[in-house]
Amino acid sequence: MIDHGPMDRRQFLQLAASAGAVSLIDRSLAWSSTVEQFSLEITPVTVELAPGVVVQTTGYNGKAPGPILRMREGVPVTVSVVNKTASAESVHWHGLHIGALADGAMEEGSPMIAPGAKVEYRFTPAPSGTRWYHTHTMALTDLNRATYSGQFGFLLVEPRSQPGDYDQEVFLAVHHWEPSFVPAQEQSESCPEITYRYASFNDKLLSTAEPLRVRAGQRVLFHFLNASATEDVWLSLPGHRFTVLALDGNAVPNPAKVEVLSLGVAERIDAIVEMDAPGNWVLGSLDATERDRGLGIRVEYANHQGAAVWNPPQVVDWSYARFSMPQPKKPGSEETPIETLEMLFEKNSDAPGSIDRWTINGRSYPDIEPVYLREGQRYRMRMMNATGCAHPVHLHRHSFELKRVDQVPVSGIFKDTVRLERYNVIEADLLANNPGNSLFHCHQQLHMDYGFMQLLRYGNSGRRIAADNI
Repeated sequence: MIDHGPMDRRQFLQLAASAGAVSLIDRSLAWSSTVEQFSLEITPVTVELAPGVVVQTTGYNGKAPGPILRMREGVPVTVSVVNKTASAESVHWHGLHIGALADGAMEEGSPMIAPGAKVEYRFTPAPSGTRWYHTHTMALTDLNRATYSGQFGFLLVEPRSQPGDYDQEVFLAVHHWEPSFVPAQEQSESCPEITYRYASFNDKLLSTAEPLRVRAGQRVLFHFLNASATEDVWLSLPGHRFTVLALDGNAVPNPAKVEVLSLGVAERIDAIVEMDAPGNWVLGSLDATERDRGLGIRVEYANHQGAAVWNPPQVVDWSYARFSMPQPKKPGSEETPIETLEMLFEKNSDAPGSIDRWTINGRSYPDIEPVYLREGQRYRMRMMNATGCAHPVHLHRHSFELKRVDQVPVSGIFKDTVRLERYNVIEADLLANNPGNSLFHCHQQLHMDYGFMQLLRYGNSGRRIAADNI
C-alpha cells in the first residue's frame, strides 16, 4: 500500500533519478496479446518557422509538433519514450481515461523520465476522439521548458466506426513561440503575464506556410488544438462557417454552424467546413496582432489566383450552449449529484516573490488537501472564477458534463478542459468512474506552476490508496 501525496522538489528529483527503463502499466483495463507499438524520443529540435526565423526548443522525434499518433479504440498500446535531454521529463496523454500510473503526471504518482532514461507507457486508449500528448513538467520562470517548448502532438483515437464523410482531413495545432514576461507595470486585469514573438499553426508562420488547397464542393474535416502554454485563441475563415462536431474529442449532441471558433489552452475542436466560397482566404486569428505574428494559413481554391483575403466575421457567435441538447433533460435519480464541490478560484498578489500565486478555496498546491470521491457516484463541480483572468481548467483521466455556463442551462456536452471566463461560474457533473489520483488544474502553465492545482482521490479522507489504483 502506498500513499502518493504532494511532492516537494527533492522528492521530484529522486523520482526522476530512479525512473529509467520501467513500464508504466494501466492495470485497470484488460490486456490482450494484440499490442500496437509507438516510439517517441524527447530531443532538442530546431524549428524553422519561416526563412530566417528559427526557434531552438525541445520536441518529439526531431520535430515540433511531434508525430500524429493514430491509435485504435480498444486496442492496447505500448509507447516507448526515450528522454535525450538534460532535464527530467514526462509525457501526459491528455483526454484519455487511463490509469494514473500511466497518465504521465508526477502529482498523480507517475514517475518522471530521467535524462537518458527510457519509459514504456502501456494503456488501452479510450475514449475515441481527438486527444493530444504533451509534457507535464514545471517551468516556473524558465520559459524554455514545459508547454512553452515544442513538446506537443495530436493523438487521434480512431473509433470502431467512422462518423460522417469528408474529402480532406487537416490537423492544425496552435502554438506561441519565444515567450517573455510582460513587465508588471504593463500588465492589466485580463492577465497578459506572458507575451510572444511568434504564433503559428503547427510549425510554420502564415507568411510561409504551405497553403491548404481545396476544390469547390469539398468537405474538409479540421482538427484544431490549442497547444499554447498560456494563450486562448479565436479563429475564423472568411466566407465560411464551421459545423462543430466534437469538443475535446467528444461528439456534441447538437452539431451547429458558427463563424468563429474559440479555443482555450488545451481545448480541441473537430469541425467540418463546406468549401462553398471560391477564392483565396486566410484562416486565422481574429486578433490582427496575432495574425501579424504568424497565426494563420492560406486556404486556396483550385483555379483561383491572387493574394489571400482576411475579412473579420460578421458576428462572434461562439458559445458552448450552441451545441447543447435543445432542451436539457431532467436527471433521473441515478444522475442526481450526491454532493456539490464548491471551487473558488482567486489570485493572491500578496504571496512572497514577484509572481502571483493562485488559489482554490484559499489554498495553493501543494498546500491543499485532496478532494475525496466515492467510486460510481456523481458530483456537481461548481467552479467560480473570482479573478480578472479567464482560466482553462482541466481534469485528468475523466470527462465532465457541462450543466450551466454563463447562467444558461446546458446538457450533453462532455469535456476535459473548459474555459471559465473572468468573474463567472461554470457548473459541471463528474461521474467518478476511473479510480486513482486525478489532477485538476488550470492549463495556463504559469498559473499551474504557481499553485492552481488540486488532487482528486478515490476513497475516504485519510485512507491510503492501493498501488494498483494510483
